[in-house]
Amino acid sequence: MAREFTSVGVVGLGTMGAGIVEVFARNGIDVVAVEISAAAVERGRATLTGSTDRAVAKGKLAEADRDALLARVDWQVGLDALHSVDLVIEAVPEHLDLKQRIFAELDRVCKPEAILATNTSSLSVTEISVATTRPNQVIGIHFFNPAPVMKLVEVVRTVVTSADVVADVEALCERLGKVDVTISDRAGFIANALLFGYLNHAVSMFESRYATREDIDAAMKLGCGLPMGPLALMDLIGLDTAYEILDTMYRRGGRDRRHAPVPLIKQMVTAGLLGRKSGRGFYTYERPGSPVVVPDEHTPVTTGGALADGARAIAKVGIVGSGTMATGIIEVFAKAGYEVISVTRGAEKSAKVCEAVKTSLNKGVVRGKLSEEDRDAALGRVTWSATLDHLADVDLVVEAVIEELSVKKALFASLDEICKPGVVLATTTSSLPVIDVAMATQRPADVIGLHFFNPAPIMPLVEIVQTIRTSGETSATARAVCAALGKTGVVCGDRSGFIVNALLFPYLNDAVKMLEASYSTADDIDYAMKLGCGYPMGPFELLDVVGLDVSLAIQRELYLELREPGFAPAPLLEHLVTAGYLGRKSGRGFRDHTKR
Repeated sequence: MAREFTSVGVVGLGTMGAGIVEVFARNGIDVVAVEISAAAVERGRATLTGSTDRAVAKGKLAEADRDALLARVDWQVGLDALHSVDLVIEAVPEHLDLKQRIFAELDRVCKPEAILATNTSSLSVTEISVATTRPNQVIGIHFFNPAPVMKLVEVVRTVVTSADVVADVEALCERLGKVDVTISDRAGFIANALLFGYLNHAVSMFESRYATREDIDAAMKLGCGLPMGPLALMDLIGLDTAYEILDTMYRRGGRDRRHAPVPLIKQMVTAGLLGRKSGRGFYTYERPGSPVVVPDEHTPVTTGGALADGARAIAKVGIVGSGTMATGIIEVFAKAGYEVISVTRGAEKSAKVCEAVKTSLNKGVVRGKLSEEDRDAALGRVTWSATLDHLADVDLVVEAVIEELSVKKALFASLDEICKPGVVLATTTSSLPVIDVAMATQRPADVIGLHFFNPAPIMPLVEIVQTIRTSGETSATARAVCAALGKTGVVCGDRSGFIVNALLFPYLNDAVKMLEASYSTADDIDYAMKLGCGYPMGPFELLDVVGLDVSLAIQRELYLELREPGFAPAPLLEHLVTAGYLGRKSGRGFRDHTKR
C-alpha cells in the first residue's frame, strides 16, 4: 500500500520550482514553498499567480479552484520550514555542490521518514544522495517544463534507493495525473540523453555555417513535425543551462564527443547571450523573457519578387521516375500551374503513375481541398512520356529514380546531352552526394539537389542542396521554384544527410543504443520523447515507420562521411535488419505489427 503524501516541500521557486508547486497544489496537496530570501519568495509567488491567472482567463481553471490552490501554498524563507513535510523536491540550479549542501541540510531538518527528491535533469542522483545519512530515501523526480502542462516525469532510482520509495513516488505521479518512466541513475536519463546530443549537433551545424539558424529550425519543424527548431529550443532552455547539461553529460557519460559542448555555446554564455531570458541568444527577442522574436542583423532579407534575385524563369518541368516520390512531385508541380512532362521507363509505368496522380487528386476533391475544375486543370497540364527526348525543351528537370548512384549518374549524363542550355537539373536524392551526380554532366553549375519529403503533396519542406559547383543563379532558381510551389525551401551544403537526416538519424541511433544497453524499454523511451519533448512520434515508432533497413543505410552513410565514432550504427539495428525485421513493411521491427 503506497504511502499517503499530505504535505510536500519545494525548494527553489524559479520557473520549474513554481511549476512543481502548482502541480501539487492543483491536486489537493499542501505545499511548503521555500526560497533563500523574501524577494525570491515573492518572485516565486508572482510566477504561480501569473500562471493560475492565465489558466482562469483561458477557462481552464475556475476562480474558486484557483483561490483554493493558492491557499494550499505556505511561502517560507529557509529550509527549517520543511520539518514536518512527507516529501521534499529540490529545484535549484544545476550545480552539484549547491544541491549537496541543500540535501545535507534537508537531512538534518526533515523528519526521518521523509523522502528527499531532486528535480535534476543531468546531475548524478547518487552523488547528491551521499550528502545525506539516508541515501536509500533519496530519489530523482524529474519534471519537464512547464511542469503543470507536461505529462512526463522521469523517476530516477539509485542503486540504494528503497523499492518502497520508488513505489510510493510512482503512485504519487499517478495521483498527479503524470506518466512516469522509472529508470536508473545515468547521465541525462532518457529525454536529455537523447535530446541534447541532437541540440549540440544542430549548434555545430550552425557554427560551421552549413545552414542558417532559420533554415535549421524550419527543417526540423517542417521535416519532422517537431514543436520547435533546435536553436529556438536552445534559446528557450537557456544556453547556460544547456552548457551545464552537456558538460555534465560529457563528463559522466563516457566522454562521448557528441556531448562535448560546441565552443560557440560557451562563447555565447560568456558574452551573456543566454537565450530568451537575456533577450538574445541564437535569435533576438523583444525584451528579456519575451518569446517574441524580432529582426536582427542576421535576419534574412526577403526579395521583392520571385525573380528579383537572379532566378531563371521556369514554365515547363520534366519529372523522371515512376515511384511514390515521383508521383507526388508531379502532382505538386501540376497543381502549382507548371506544364509537366512525366517520363518513365515504358507505357505501362506511365499508365500506373497517371492513375496514381488521378487517385490522389480525386482524394483532394473528396476532402474538399481541391475543386473538380482545379483537378481537371492539373491533369491537363501533364504530358505522359516514356522517352527522355521529350525533355529537350523543358526549363527544369527533377529526377526521382532509385537511390543508386550509378543509375542517377547515367541518367544525368543522358539529360546533359538532351536538355537545352540553361536548364536546371535537380536530383531528389536523400542520401547520395549531389556533386557525384553533377560531375556526370558537362554543366555542374546547373545541377542542384531538391530533396522533397514524402508525401510530397503534403510535406511543406524541400531541402535545397548546393554543391561547390552550383551557381548562384541555379540556387536562386531553386528557391524561387520552392516558393512558387508553396513549399519552404531550406538551403544547405552537399553533405551526407543534409539537415534533417543528419540531425534525425543519430538521435534515432542513440535511442537504439539506449535500448540495447537495457537502460529502458522501447515503450518508456517513446513515452519520454513524446510526453517530455513534444515529439509527434517516439524514436522506435518512427524507426518502424521509416524502415530499419532505410535507417541503417542512412546511418552508415553518415558514419562513413563524418567518421564520428558516436555515429557508428547500433549493433542491435544491424542485427534486426539482418534478421529481416524491417519495421511495419515486414510486419515486425522494434514491435510486432502482425498482432495489431
